[in-house]
Formats: sequence, C-alpha cells, structure tokens
Amino acid sequence: MYSVISALIAALKTLFHPKMLALVLWPMLVALVLWVGAAAYFWADWIEGMTGVVQATPLQQWMEQGFFAVVSHYLIAVILVLLLLPAIYVTALVITSVFAMPMMVNHVARQFYPELERKQGGSNAGSVANAAVAIAVYCVGWALSLPLWLFSPFALLLPLLLMAYLNQRLFRYDALAEHASREELAQIAERSVAKLYLLGTAAGLLQFVPLLNLFLPVYVGLAFIHLCLAELQQLRQPGTGD
Repeated sequence: MYSVISALIAALKTLFHPKMLALVLWPMLVALVLWVGAAAYFWADWIEGMTGVVQATPLQQWMEQGFFAVVSHYLIAVILVLLLLPAIYVTALVITSVFAMPMMVNHVARQFYPELERKQGGSNAGSVANAAVAIAVYCVGWALSLPLWLFSPFALLLPLLLMAYLNQRLFRYDALAEHASREELAQIAERSVAKLYLLGTAAGLLQFVPLLNLFLPVYVGLAFIHLCLAELQQLRQPGTGD
C-alpha cells in the first residue's frame, strides 16, 4: 500500500516537469479527434446497430412503454455517447503506453534511478503486442460482462476491475522494458501483482474525476514507472531475487 501511495505522489511531482507537461494533453486530444471523427462518419450506422442490439434484449419492451417510447431514439444516442467516453480514454491510454512511455521512462530513470542497469528485456514489438493483448482481453471482458452491468449490483465494480487490469497490463511492460531483463519482467509481474492491480484500481477511480481525466493517461504512466522501477530496484538488492 505504501509503495503505491509513494508512486502516486512521486508521479504527481514528476508530472509538473516541463518535459512531462508537454506530453500531458496530446494523447487525449488525439484520441478525441479519432473518435469524434469516427462518430461523425459512422453515427447513423452505429445508431442502427445499437437499435438492433436493444431490440434483441428485454430492454425493447421497457423502452416501448409510455415516456420511454417517445425518447427511445435519444436514449440510444445517449448510450452511444456513454460508450464513446471510455473508448476515448482507453485509446488515450494506449497512445501513451506505446508512444510516450519511452520518453517518460528515460526522464524518471535519470531523475530517480540513475544507477539502475538497463538490461533491455523488452522491445517496441513487444510493447505493441502487449498493448494488443491488453486491449483484446479488456474488450472481450467488457462485452461478456455487459449484461451484468445492466442487471446486477456489479454495475460499478466490473468496469473498475476491467480498467484495473487494463492499466496494469498496459503500463507494467513499458515501464520495465528498458531496464528489466525478460526474467525480471516475469518476476515483477508475479511478485508485485497486488501492488500493480491496486495502482490500476486507483487509476481507474481517478478517470471519473472531471478535468483530471484529461491528463490522467500520462499521470498513470508516470505512477507505474515509479512503482515498477522501485520494484525492480528492490528485486535486484542482495537476498531478494530468486
């Protein structure tokens, strides 16, 4: 718990460095432009597809009654907007993970871990593959759990758990790729799993804070860098490795 809090505090301090501030908005802006552009082009098709999905569920009978029958079209549009918001945020996370993390790792390592040996256990191809797996698992989990969100008390818990998984899976690899060996990557993923998920959960909660979520992808990346490099440093201390 203490190491996760320390990582969050250290990331907040690091965020205000000019080099990091220069990275803050562009992942979210790029993601926003991509999805708004897609929505402008495909909106009618999305409305038609979402209408078909709703008609195949018990929601159709509910939306055909009284007031909801009048506003059903608008409700479907609202649902689409609510789906777009996490899509924009997840896209910003992926952009940060794949494109901004190398610069962020170098900055944090020079400032806080200058003596940490770089064993280069990761690669650019590995980063892309890791991001692809993370997104695939997240999307499948999201799709399979969607009915539970609508009809169970897990409506708030399930999205948070999925986001915790996505955060830790996306960022742990890129945070360690330059400094850890392949064996160390696997060791930290195993021995620090509770800390990684705890940090991922905290980041998932922060995404619901208005305005804060605009620069959250970079902040979350910095927090995972601080946590993972600290875990790597501890792993390499005598008596802590295998």
